[in-house]
Amino acid sequence: MTDKTAPNEKVVELDTPILRGKTEITSVTVRKPQSGALRGTRLQALLDMDVNALITVLPRITTPALTTAEINEMDPADLVSLSVEVVTFLLKKSVLSDLATA
Repeated sequence: MTDKTAPNEKVVELDTPILRGKTEITSVTVRKPQSGALRGTRLQALLDMDVNALITVLPRITTPALTTAEINEMDPADLVSLSVEVVTFLLKKSVLSDLATA
């Protein structure tokens, strides 16, 4: 994972690229979700990195926008990497600073 963008975005380099037609997706940008992007899921499920919750939210906050089918076929290591970024965005800044010093 590398940070090449704004503080409200994170770029995740994929271990296993996603093939979309003839295009190979090697990295995905995850944006900090607004409350509307979280509709239809539970925050606790996202914090637990629940796959179904992530399948609901990731297409709304990724560039390129991942499809449900692409997420279902994704390398589990890549899904975990995306999940970590989503969870990080949901945490308060004070919690993040405590994690950095621990």
